[in-house]
Amino acid sequence: MDLKVKLAIVDGKGEPFMGIGLVWLLDGVDRLGSIRRAAAEMDLSYVKALKMIRRLEKGLGKKVITRTSGGRDGGGSRLTPFGRDFIRDYDRFQRGVKRSAENRFLRFRSRLGAKRPIAKGKE
Repeated sequence: MDLKVKLAIVDGKGEPFMGIGLVWLLDGVDRLGSIRRAAAEMDLSYVKALKMIRRLEKGLGKKVITRTSGGRDGGGSRLTPFGRDFIRDYDRFQRGVKRSAENRFLRFRSRLGAKRPIAKGKE
């Protein structure tokens, strides 16, 4: 028996707009300077990645990325200072939530007498 925690922030309609996948995408944009390259690294289409970023920005009411179009110097994307702070803080938040849930689960599991994970197919 083990625990899997999936965390998402949802809007007023219950639609998720932030999860760990967006942290990975935004980290990729920050490292690579490109939404397109960050999306490709994650096997996402550029359109899907852009929709995810727009949904996040709408949900937060703030820009997380600045985009510049191509031209002589080429285009690119960078995290805004808010975007950089946001993904750092979200990552800390989700790690804390998971750590807390895992600790509570271990106490719960110990009360059941389950000391070790149950092998698949043996439940």
